[in-house]
Amino acid sequence: MTGRGLRLILWRHGQTAWNLERRFQGSTDIELTDTGVAQARRAARLLASLKPDAIIASDLQRAAATAAELAAVTGLEVTHDEALRETYAGRWQGLTHEEIIERYGEQYAAWKRGEPVRRGGGELETEVADRAAPVVLRHAEKLPDNGTLVVASHGGTIRTTIGRLLGLDSHHWESLGGLSNCCWSVLGQGARGWRLLEHNAGTLPEPVLGDDD
Repeated sequence: MTGRGLRLILWRHGQTAWNLERRFQGSTDIELTDTGVAQARRAARLLASLKPDAIIASDLQRAAATAAELAAVTGLEVTHDEALRETYAGRWQGLTHEEIIERYGEQYAAWKRGEPVRRGGGELETEVADRAAPVVLRHAEKLPDNGTLVVASHGGTIRTTIGRLLGLDSHHWESLGGLSNCCWSVLGQGARGWRLLEHNAGTLPEPVLGDDD
């Protein structure tokens, strides 16, 4: 794909009730709130102006419903793939942030230090990247030159996928920071591979001029 000018827009789903309650969702299938639907509609109008060529999405309803808003304004079909689901986190799922720290404090601290941790007995972050990144790349390969792919997914899955595509060591993936509901990150092809152009954006990307100055 080198030199084809491709662009990836990795888009987190809109708000859910569990987001408001700070509950760890993981692979639990939680729907959007009314606010989440409104967020998706607003973001979809902005992303549509970037003229995407294809949309793929997690099959969990919060991501699928988010992607559907972009499909409605672009006329594109959405391809759903379970490999784009959020990290499975076993016993952590459904717990609030405070409950996780109270019950699994050592495990939480190890994860935050960048150690490979099966949170709640679930997936490693590297395993999430192993399943999600190849799907993104496979669909990117189908794009026309200078094409744009929108990936509607989840915060953890997006972060690990970005880390993998940028070639970062997994210990440093956490340094990318999270995504707010219905915000997105943009990766573009540079001379040496993928390059992070925007992160946790909620407005349209602006051209970067003189970024080495």
